[in-house]
Amino acid sequence: MLRPPRAGDGPAVHAAVVESLEALRAWPASLPWALQAPSVDASEAFCRQSDAAWTLRTALTYLAFDAQGQLVVNCSLHTIQWELPKFELGFWCRSSRTRQGYAAEACEALVQYALEALGARRIEALPDEANTPSRAVCERVGLQLEGILRHERVTPEGQLRNTCVYARIR
Repeated sequence: MLRPPRAGDGPAVHAAVVESLEALRAWPASLPWALQAPSVDASEAFCRQSDAAWTLRTALTYLAFDAQGQLVVNCSLHTIQWELPKFELGFWCRSSRTRQGYAAEACEALVQYALEALGARRIEALPDEANTPSRAVCERVGLQLEGILRHERVTPEGQLRNTCVYARIR
């Protein structure tokens, strides 16, 4: 099930973040929020802010749950340019559920929604060049590698990182 976050989802988001923290922190230039100490309150605030962003149409965040109701993927369409329209796809998967197809399934649904319901002309994703699992998801959902931006990001420790630009256009 794929749906927007809502008030009360904080504990589920927190549990997924805590379980996945080591993997998320491997990409500090992409996921700087993961460097902060996680808390249920911060996760609940994220859910409420995501709900507000939905209303404002500034970001469209989704939570994906498995058949047992466990949160397995957080994905979003953000950095929205409605005049084009163009969206950036972002996602992360709960560590215990990686390599099971959940991220690709959720992202494919989001890409189709953007193309069909939102009239997207461009959907892009910007994973770290070394993040091969995220790059594989991008390719699996039909995004093509357009190029690699060298030294485009920097980690909090000052390490320069390369960013892949994947896109799907209509």
